[in-house]
Amino acid sequence: MRAFAPTLADKRLLPQGGTRLTPWLIGVLMFVAVLVGAAGLAIANAAATVARGAEQRWSIQLPGGGGQALAAAAAARQANGVAAVRPVPDEQVRGLLRRWLGDEAAGADLPVPALIDVELRPGANGEDLRRRVLAAAPDVSIQPFSEQLGPMLRGLRTLQGLTFTLLVLLAAAIAAAVMLATRGAYDTHRSTVAVLHGIGATDEQLAALFQQRMAREALVGGSAGAILALTLVLLMLAALDSGTAVAVGGSPLRPLDLVMLGVLPLATGLLALLVARVTVLTALRADP
Repeated sequence: MRAFAPTLADKRLLPQGGTRLTPWLIGVLMFVAVLVGAAGLAIANAAATVARGAEQRWSIQLPGGGGQALAAAAAARQANGVAAVRPVPDEQVRGLLRRWLGDEAAGADLPVPALIDVELRPGANGEDLRRRVLAAAPDVSIQPFSEQLGPMLRGLRTLQGLTFTLLVLLAAAIAAAVMLATRGAYDTHRSTVAVLHGIGATDEQLAALFQQRMAREALVGGSAGAILALTLVLLMLAALDSGTAVAVGGSPLRPLDLVMLGVLPLATGLLALLVARVTVLTALRADP
């Protein structure tokens, strides 16, 4: 922990004055990073929930209506690995169509397909279900929910990849800010560095002075930004109603997700320590 808490002697060798903009900049970047990370984790949880639900559910569609519904449902119940077979009521199907067709969907003249929802037991692959249903009703369309929800899952994974890219860019911005701040501090104290070098201080010892300062500032700024962002995230989670929680399969963020977001300031401090060390060692080797 000495890297984050310089001694009094270290402070005297390298005064801690300056503009103090680095902690503020890192705090702002960390605030954004925690919000982006929370969004990415929520999207990943939502995609996993949708994928789990879609794997075990199949949809049987009878374009001609319910004429073959009884035969298809009976065949589905006899298939291996089937946990439940639920014919969808005609009123519910018309209610779904009403969103696009309006009140005309409720008219008796509009033929609507019959739908049967099938749930498989974990590990069942659905091939026996497909074979039996097609043998009993050749005109039906049967497919897993994973095929129907494929575009949505691909969209969620694309958003997840985008959030990961943004986190990488934010980490690069933090590293760049630390590098510039370290180089500025080194240039400001170049005469002090030369004196210490002249009395026998090694490059490693001099680099430690700067990396302690940068790591501490990054930890302070990152912690402040993370606390503000986590407070906002918790307030948003508390504002979710029960219907939203059920729709996404529970809370969008799990306790482990919040722990992962909470350790980001420590990771930022370690990143700042490494970047500052490399920056100072590079500058020392470049000086005559």
